[in-house]
Amino acid sequence: MTRSRSYLLPLAIAIAIAAAALWSASDVAAQGVVTPPDPAAARLQDEQNTIDVVRAIGPSVVAINVEVRGEVINPFQDFPFLPEQFRQLLPRQTIPRVQQSSGSGFVIDEAGLIVTNYHVVEAALRTNSIEPRDGASITVEFPDGDEPLSARVRGANPDYDLALLELDDPSGMPSGVRAIELADSNQVEVGQKVIAIGNPFGLQSTVTTGIVSAIGREITSIGQVDVPMIQTDAAINPGNSGGPLLDSSGRLVGINTMIVPGMSASGRAGNIGIGFAVPSSLLAEALPDMREGGLAGFYAASQTIGDRARLGVQVIAVRDYPEEAREALRLPDHGVVVYMVEAGGPAEEAGIVGATFMAVIGQQQYPAGGDVILEVDGRRVETAQDLQAVVLDRSEGDVLTLTVWRDGRERQVDVTLRVVPQSGQQR
Repeated sequence: MTRSRSYLLPLAIAIAIAAAALWSASDVAAQGVVTPPDPAAARLQDEQNTIDVVRAIGPSVVAINVEVRGEVINPFQDFPFLPEQFRQLLPRQTIPRVQQSSGSGFVIDEAGLIVTNYHVVEAALRTNSIEPRDGASITVEFPDGDEPLSARVRGANPDYDLALLELDDPSGMPSGVRAIELADSNQVEVGQKVIAIGNPFGLQSTVTTGIVSAIGREITSIGQVDVPMIQTDAAINPGNSGGPLLDSSGRLVGINTMIVPGMSASGRAGNIGIGFAVPSSLLAEALPDMREGGLAGFYAASQTIGDRARLGVQVIAVRDYPEEAREALRLPDHGVVVYMVEAGGPAEEAGIVGATFMAVIGQQQYPAGGDVILEVDGRRVETAQDLQAVVLDRSEGDVLTLTVWRDGRERQVDVTLRVVPQSGQQR
């Protein structure tokens, strides 16, 4: 009897455990499978911010297509190995050579004016002009548009690689398009989030995100002016040029312009996380002149320099001399070194002297022995552009007061600007 009871106790315990397990399983089954959270509610705040910016600004970002039909060519001219007797059997047909390119842009005001890079549309323009080349066309595609819209260049500033387009028929612009607000790019900080929208490789309305990697990266623009670019690691590829770089409020901080490219296995240039954007502050500076029409800026003025009053000097910034050379030549801490003076020009008549010898320092030659311009009309001069900006703003007969340094001494020199005939230029 005792032995039989000893078997019953473990059996009772086993039954109890099984019952407990069955009850637990039935309880879980009753509750059902765990329901995942609401997808929208589960989004991170940063994710939702990106979505909100893209929804608001995306319809205002356009794809820009440029087509240039050039000289007529024979489609069989690239077969030089073809015997002449066979060439005579071929049809005498010709086709136009077509050059195509694409980029991005964005709406800047309610009238439908669109900002892009100058280099995106340059191929469609006549040299040193905003007038279209023969056989050239520019079209704009909105994400929500029915068909491409014809556009033309209203104004451009090559210094900052910017162009302003206007639609031939603004009424064709889709509803819901809003002008992108400009942020103050001087307030941009390294590390802040940025969003790029564009048309890389023809893939319209592509969105990428990243941060501001650096500010004030001086890159020489298409107009040969050093531009303090915003550097970003947001993925930018060919076709993104001219598209907006936005902050988390959807405001414009820059215009995506160029990348340091890597190469894919197929040999195509692509993103490696180093892209550059023209700051929005420079767009704000350039917009008034671009709205008025034509080419604007230093580069544009330099193309007509023969018709303008000028100083008649060629200069190099002191800061472009290496420290070793600046110390050896005992140069001032700023200014521009005059290395060439035009014969018969205003500067020569005022007594400005160019370089008198070439100093060899570290196996390099540097113009030396002449004047260094420190100020013009009381304005500090750091670069050739600083000097050029003042000169281009003046007319024939205006007098500039230069603060000039030579051999450790400063003096004031008055120079009267005038137009110098091309034959009088010394190159």
